[in-house]
Amino acid sequence: MGRTANTATTEKPLPLPLQFLAAWIGMWLGEHHLSQHGIEPAPERKRQYSWATFIKAHLGVIAGMDFFTVEVVTPFGLVRYHVLFVVDIGSRIVEVVGLARNPGGAWMKQMARNLLDVDDGFLRGKRYLILDWDPLYTQEFRQMLRAAGVKPLLLPARSPNLNAYAERFVLSIKSECLDRIVPLGEKHLRRAIAEYLAHYHGERNHQGLDNVLLKGAPAPANENGRVLRRERLDGMLNFYHRDAA
Repeated sequence: MGRTANTATTEKPLPLPLQFLAAWIGMWLGEHHLSQHGIEPAPERKRQYSWATFIKAHLGVIAGMDFFTVEVVTPFGLVRYHVLFVVDIGSRIVEVVGLARNPGGAWMKQMARNLLDVDDGFLRGKRYLILDWDPLYTQEFRQMLRAAGVKPLLLPARSPNLNAYAERFVLSIKSECLDRIVPLGEKHLRRAIAEYLAHYHGERNHQGLDNVLLKGAPAPANENGRVLRRERLDGMLNFYHRDAA
């Protein structure tokens, strides 16, 4: 009985130079993928402190940016508006930068100019701006920030908790104001946002800051004074205080 020859070929290992090249390409691709998502290599991550510590160490020079959307009734039906805002994480002061139906690259460049204005730009003196991966934050927009000395901090995907102060403001303005009205046109929406910001800054206590008001201080309370109410948006937002007289 004859023996069948084994015709299977044995794979030869790659030459040593090609092995080194393949290993280098793999390392480079891994490092490039991590850097695209703002993640440092493992040895660097171990030497760095936590995100919460980073935020606390840079209060006063770091801000968070985000969008929220609002459905507005118009003569042509419901129209979705995008509202862009920035929050100073140290003081919790919020500025609504702008709102638009169809924001694009040109609109974002103008918003960057407004934010970086040398006289009254909201980002004047800031060093970091927290952003997510929304495509509206175009490369040109980020380049304008860097040119002005503001470093964009791009968060990993699906991590809204890392921009918690901006997310908390969205929850506040929607639950306390915008979800309780039907904006009848852009003018009505702008008025509602302006009234809420006035309430948010000067009439609403903030638990994270020991229940203080962000702007202004209440007059010394007179225990015998009458309780007064200041209302906005026809009584939807209210501020109660005693007559100081």
